[in-house]
Parts: sequence; C-alpha cells; structure tokens
Amino acid sequence: MKGVAHVAAAAALFASTALAELDPIIIKGTKFFFKSNGTQFFMRGVAYQQEFSGNGSSSTSTTDSYMDPLADADACKRDVPLLQELRTNIIRTYAIDPTKDHTECMRLLDEAGIYVISDLSSPGLSINRDEPTWTEELYARYTAVVDELAQYSNVVGFFAGNEVSNAPNNTQASAFVKAAVRDTKAHIQQRNYREMGVGYATNDDEDIRRDMADYFCCDSRESSIDFWGYNVYSWCGSSDYEESGYKDRTEEFADYPVPVFFAEYGCNDPEPRKFEDVEALYGDEMTKVWSGGIIYMYFEETNRYGLVKIDGDDVEKLPDFTALSSQVAQVTPTGVQMDDYNPTNTKARDCPPTSDGWNASAVLPPTPNRQTCDCVVRNLTCIAKGGVDEDEVGELFGTVCGLDSSACSGIRADASKGEYGAVSGCNATEQLSWVFNAYYFNQEPRNRDQACDFDGNARTQQPAEPSGECEALLEEVGSVGTGVVSSAPSSTGGSSSGESSETGSADAMAIARFDFGVLHLGAYLFTAVLTGVGMILL
Repeated sequence: MKGVAHVAAAAALFASTALAELDPIIIKGTKFFFKSNGTQFFMRGVAYQQEFSGNGSSSTSTTDSYMDPLADADACKRDVPLLQELRTNIIRTYAIDPTKDHTECMRLLDEAGIYVISDLSSPGLSINRDEPTWTEELYARYTAVVDELAQYSNVVGFFAGNEVSNAPNNTQASAFVKAAVRDTKAHIQQRNYREMGVGYATNDDEDIRRDMADYFCCDSRESSIDFWGYNVYSWCGSSDYEESGYKDRTEEFADYPVPVFFAEYGCNDPEPRKFEDVEALYGDEMTKVWSGGIIYMYFEETNRYGLVKIDGDDVEKLPDFTALSSQVAQVTPTGVQMDDYNPTNTKARDCPPTSDGWNASAVLPPTPNRQTCDCVVRNLTCIAKGGVDEDEVGELFGTVCGLDSSACSGIRADASKGEYGAVSGCNATEQLSWVFNAYYFNQEPRNRDQACDFDGNARTQQPAEPSGECEALLEEVGSVGTGVVSSAPSSTGGSSSGESSETGSADAMAIARFDFGVLHLGAYLFTAVLTGVGMILL
C-alpha cells in the first residue's frame, strides 16, 4: 500500500505542476523579477484569510482551528474574479493545511495571474513571543507547508513569523524565528526545490524596528532572511509621504541587502479608507527601495479592515473595495530589467549586541532533529508516562528543575546568552523524560529504585544499546545534554505527534503539542525555589 501511495502522490505532484503556468518569481539583490523575461515584479497584493490572527501570541497547543483559504474551491471561484478587479497579482495567506488539496484554488489563481506568499505557522503551531521554542513539532509543521506549496510555480515564498517580537521585552523570541528561517531554507535546498524565499513580517515598533531589521539580515546568508515584510499602518486618512513616516522608512531601507515590501498596510482610521498611500508606494521615490505591498485585508470582520462582506455565496463590495480599485488602476510602477541590474548593497548587517532593549543573541537554537529525539529517549532508563495534563507537566518540570537544576541543562534555551540544550528542540514528552532520567541518575545508587516515580508520572524501561547513527548522535548530545548535534534532519521531516517512532520511547502525552519555553521554565524554577517544593514521591 505504501508503494501505491507513493505512486499516487507522484502522479498528483506531476499533474499539479503541469497545471502551473505562471513564470516563477526570483530574487536578485534587493528586487523581485520574473524568471523568464527579467521584468521587475512589484506586489499589488491583498491579505486573503478569514478569522485568523497570526501575530505571535499563540503557541503549540491542542487547538489548531482555522479556515484554509486555498482549500475552498468554491470560495476561490467566487473571490478570484474580484481580486482580478483590484489588479491583484499576489495574495498573502496566514495558515494553510498541508494535508488538504489546494489544486483547484492554485489553478484559479494561476490562470488569473495571481501569486501566493504564505505564512508557515498556524494558530496552534507557531512560535510564541512570550514562551518561544523551536521544536521538531514546529519544524514538521513549517516544512510540511513548504512541501505542499512547492509544487506550484506561483508560490513566491514564505513567512517564518509575523510580528512575533513586537516590543523590547520579547525580542528573545526572534532567535527562535531566525532558527526557523535557517532550517526552512535548508529544507528547501535539501529537497532541491526551485527558488522560493523565506522571510519575516515585522510590526512598526519604533523601539526595536532597527534592531529587528539588522538581526534578521546579519551573520551568514544561510540563516538570514531572503526578504523583509513590513506591516505598517502609519498613513491614515489624507496624510502624505513625509508625515506618514514613509519617507523615513524608505531612507532607512535604501541600503538593505534583500527585497523589502509592505507585508500589510492600509490604516482604517478614518473610515472608509481612501488608500491615498497607493500612489506613493508605487511612485518613483518608493519603488527604488520597495517592491510594492499587500493590502490588509479582503474579508470584512470585526476589525473592519475588509474590502468585501461575505454572506454565503453573496459578496458585497464595500466602499474600501471601490476606493482601492480606483487607486490601483492609476499606478504603473517603473522598474529595471534583471540583466541591467547590478546589486551594490549586498553586505549583511551587523548583528545588534544584546542589551536592555535587545535580548536575542546571534547564536541560534539548534535545528530540531526527530532522529536525535527518538534516539535519546530510547536510551533513557527513566521516562515520562502519558496522560499528564498541561498544568501538571509545568509543575513537574518546575519541581524537578527546582530540586536539581543540572538535570535540566539539556532542555534549557536562553536566547539572550545563546545557550541551548541539545534536547531543547524535542517535544514536551521527550524533554520531561530527559529531566526525569537526569534526576534519576543524579541520585545515590541506593536511592534509584524509588527515584523514578514522580507521583506516578514516570516509569523505567530497558534502554536500547546504541549503535551506528544513534550512537554518534548520543555522543554529540553529551551526557548532560549540552553538546551540539551537527547532523541535519532527514529528508522525511519530523513527526508532529508526541510519540516516538521506536519501541521503548516515552509514552505519548495527551497534550503532545505543549512545549515548555525558557521563560515558562524559569518561572517554575523560581517558584520551586521559593516554595521549597521538592517532595517528589520517590
């Protein structure tokens, strides 16, 4: 059956690829170009997703409910002609389900000359700004989205994060997002996909915007963004190029080494919107630096940013739709031919030093590796049982780490110092098993018979005899979990469940999507020390 499935998948891939006719968009220097004819590409985009907020406030959880806009063929048939009326040449989606069929919507968009740029996260699987992690579960989600959309030539690229760090007190989360950029780019290269960029969409926070832009484009090309999306809402009503701040932002990014564009724009105060900034964005002053932008958004919802109001199959064009259509009809940005363009500003930025206002080190979290996590757990003696709820998991981490902080070295992730345990990319079940086992072996031998219970949440197993690749991985992890694993994940990607693929691994927890960030861990450690919690049932 597996062979039949592979043949069917290959046939589906071929058929989907054959449908795609749009010329791929590629990057040269700071600009986008059509691959075949070398004409510069300027985004005339619209954000296209209902009932979704992807601003870094969610995390891995058991709730991952959203509407995939590219899997609803009827909606695409309804909406694509309206997007064409707006001269739309790209849409932004914030979450797609990689297990669903997107062939029909992608075909309709392709025939309409519309490209796609998509976020990689989903409401239940994203990097949380307050408790950031970069785990094999997130890695599996992000790479699955890439694998699904790579078959369509009208996919320009992906956002590894959207407004995750939005204030000085959560900039440490940017290290985890940049690790996602690095690993997603490596996955695209490993799979030998065509060129697709991986970038980031930032908010317009004056306290961190310079450091954010520098951080994501510093150090190696392998870990840096391919493009920079700017969510900006500073042109409100009848403003102008200078008053809105557009002039200042344009000057700031004049020597930025990758393409920049507005990943969201369109202030809605006052209503209805006039979109007078469209003329400026596609005018000569800004097109020297910016590659267009994406209007927020197509669907009218409670935030009142919609261009249309949907009621079943009925679509009502709102005043914003008419205003945008009028403005877009008047713009014809002038670009440069790719062959005539010689980039000059290719130097990477300097990484911002850590400070009170910037807490992300240039040293990034390790690449999550499903094989490493499986191997580690198979070779533990004391492992976590399943069925522990989220609150109890937190208490168990806090208790064990409060009693013996060295037991938790392998799961710590301190972005401000650039220090990460080799097991920090594993899921919650595996991380809990690691600390249980470390605590177990830190006890006197005469006490170990009773040291693997943790109030009924742990059990012992016969550890496997490591050999081959597993033995090499364990050597890299190190006995206390502070080593560096150099092996890359296999091309098959990671598992998104809490279960290990091998017999003898930790039991899958009912809360398999719960991840334990460094800040949350620190809070539990602090609580454990203060309260003197430490009476684990031995």
